[in-house]
Amino acid sequence: MQMNDASTIGALAQSQHTVSKNYEDTAMQMITDEAFNIIAANAAAGRANRHVLPESIKALEDCGFMRAFLPKKLGGLEATPQAFFRAQIRIAEADMSTAWVAGIISIHAFQIALMDERAQIAVYGDNPNTRVCSSYNPVGAKAEKVDGGVMVSGRWGWSSGSGHSTWALLGGVIPGEGYRTFLIPNSQYRIEDTWNVMGLQGTGSNDVVIDEPVFVPDYMTHKRDDGFNCKHEQDSAMYNMPWAQGFIRVVNTPAIGALKSALKCFIESRTGASTDPTKLATDVETLTRIAEVQNIIDECETVLFKNFDEMEACNWEPTIEQRVLYRYQASLVIEKAIKAIDLLYDVAGGRSVFNNHPMMNYWHDIHIARAHVANSPVSFARNLGGVMAGADNSDQFI
Repeated sequence: MQMNDASTIGALAQSQHTVSKNYEDTAMQMITDEAFNIIAANAAAGRANRHVLPESIKALEDCGFMRAFLPKKLGGLEATPQAFFRAQIRIAEADMSTAWVAGIISIHAFQIALMDERAQIAVYGDNPNTRVCSSYNPVGAKAEKVDGGVMVSGRWGWSSGSGHSTWALLGGVIPGEGYRTFLIPNSQYRIEDTWNVMGLQGTGSNDVVIDEPVFVPDYMTHKRDDGFNCKHEQDSAMYNMPWAQGFIRVVNTPAIGALKSALKCFIESRTGASTDPTKLATDVETLTRIAEVQNIIDECETVLFKNFDEMEACNWEPTIEQRVLYRYQASLVIEKAIKAIDLLYDVAGGRSVFNNHPMMNYWHDIHIARAHVANSPVSFARNLGGVMAGADNSDQFI
């Protein structure tokens, strides 16, 4: 190898290290030790009360996480997805439900940044920490096009963090036109308490209900085709990124952080469960499980950050082929995490069967995340295989 080649490679490696450290630094700034400790201390109460405690949300606001994707001109950070997801993983190490809620609320600022400026100002003009929940499933929605807007009513399930939010993004299909998302203030909808579940209790993913049709101006809506085509008027090139690439990650990345904590908890419990602290070192089967789980964590993180690094390298404008691949890879995280937590739980010992044992909680949280449509890989695998074989892309949420 010639010296100039070695110098170039060395400089590139140093540059990548610096970039990675910058992401780490930004993530740590968004999730301070104080915020982490508050979230961890409130995790059990959030599970019992079926919603993240307000003190945890406030801690995340104070360190800027909730403004990560908000444009700077509105008081946001315009943080990179890499920094954001490092921070979300750290939150999930304290509590997966909090990471889930905070991630979903935060990513909505990205979508709203793609909408009409009047919508952006209506939501964030007076308060950059305004919180927005969502439910994109159009099954229970009714939408009728009228002059200047849309009349919307219906029921939307699985709205995580809805009790903490003053606005909602609700999906619906307009007959003869197609899918849109409607941005609606909480004065025009109600929350129905339906979230009685076995895991991720703290997400408070209740139903949003609009009993009588409400008028939503066109400028407070977002067409799916506009989102797919990445239309925006922001100055930062980061908003070239298909916003769905962020959303499909906020509902599985928390499992990475939860799995990290589960592995740590497992090792500590096994080394402390015997009068012989060296016993674990000779338990080949258990050591093999630990190694496999650590490898799964590393694989999930590596693919996550590789994908966003590749998007950044192309000015946040990935090809359709990349977008389809990234969608499929994101959908695999929970399946991998389920395999990993099962490897640990199967040999976690008798105490782990009791309610509110940490390993029981990790197991339930990770398994229930599989119910989210973004974490069901079958259709995304079919689309990826089809595109690779020459068929047209069939997924508009990439």
